[in-house]
Amino acid sequence: MQSPETAARMLQLAADAAVSKGGEDLVALNVSEPLPLVDIFLIVTGNSERNVAAIADEIEDKLIEAGHKRVRREGRTEARWVLLDFGDLVVHIFHEEERSYYDLERLWKDCPTVPIETASPVAGE
Repeated sequence: MQSPETAARMLQLAADAAVSKGGEDLVALNVSEPLPLVDIFLIVTGNSERNVAAIADEIEDKLIEAGHKRVRREGRTEARWVLLDFGDLVVHIFHEEERSYYDLERLWKDCPTVPIETASPVAGE
């Protein structure tokens, strides 16, 4: 496991990449208490399959460029819910309908949110 500071830097890189490709309603949750192998979930919404794929690709590119290793990627083909696992940071990029249906924020409601600073507003601000 990396340091919390590393997870925070990864979160910032991923959030900036998501926003640059039109990602909306970004929410970061500190899941380190219930999930000892993961520090942060980042949840992002895209407005179409193409947008979801573009957001996922940009996040993946930026994190790999920064030297972080992707552990797993799922859902890229359908691009309705793409999961990018970078160890301490797991990114969920949802199409609007899937985000509403799976409602990860409700499932992880006991986990504190992590502030995200981006050029455009994120959910809850």
